[in-house]
Amino acid sequence: MYLTVKEIAEYLSLEESYIENLILQKKIRAVHDGEQYLVNKEQFNLHLEQMEQYKKLMAEYLSEPIPEDSDVKDED
Repeated sequence: MYLTVKEIAEYLSLEESYIENLILQKKIRAVHDGEQYLVNKEQFNLHLEQMEQYKKLMAEYLSEPIPEDSDVKDED
């Protein structure tokens, strides 16, 4: 499915200008139909899957309790 730059920006939660720069740098494959760039949505599936895995890993890491430091002395 091909989407416009605006639709891809919304889909990826990024700025339109950033997407356009990536297209011009040939980091995102796109087709120019004479008026606008069209981008195949499927090329971002792997990116989105990896982002979900990263979010899960970060959530696990942040929810892990901080271990007590054995060097802490009770100075009463």
